[in-house]
Amino acid sequence: MIDRCRTSLESFLLCMDEYRDLLSEIKLIEEKLMDLHRTDECRRRLAEIPGVGPVGASLLMMKTPDPRMFKSGRDFAAWIGLTPKDHSTAGKVRLGVITRAGDERLGSVLVVGATALLQPVRAGRSRHASRWLTELLQRKKPKLVAARPTRSPVSPGSSR
Repeated sequence: MIDRCRTSLESFLLCMDEYRDLLSEIKLIEEKLMDLHRTDECRRRLAEIPGVGPVGASLLMMKTPDPRMFKSGRDFAAWIGLTPKDHSTAGKVRLGVITRAGDERLGSVLVVGATALLQPVRAGRSRHASRWLTELLQRKKPKLVAARPTRSPVSPGSSR
């Protein structure tokens, strides 16, 4: 019994050391990321988009090609992989689930940021949320709402 406890304790201490090492590496990476963020105006402007932040801005800068190659925001969303699979036939539009196509890491960071923006709306603390969004959050899970493609363009000031 004592040997098993000793072995467990040694394993735990080894994991604790690895955890500390990982935390220090993460801190170093975060410092480098923030240095890049402070010196690059484009990253700072991207980070001002609600839900993007420094990590999302850095990923967008690293992974996105020239933005002029996208005709619309929907084309960009399709490139990331945030648009639904199309099952349309005979002129009837049927959109399926959101596919795993595109850049999963970039898409997941953007969805996590959008989900974070939805938390105050779900809690009823947001004065700026539209009725449409509030009702959608009552019916659907926040991550589905965050990744939900809209059928029509929605501008930041629109009521929808």
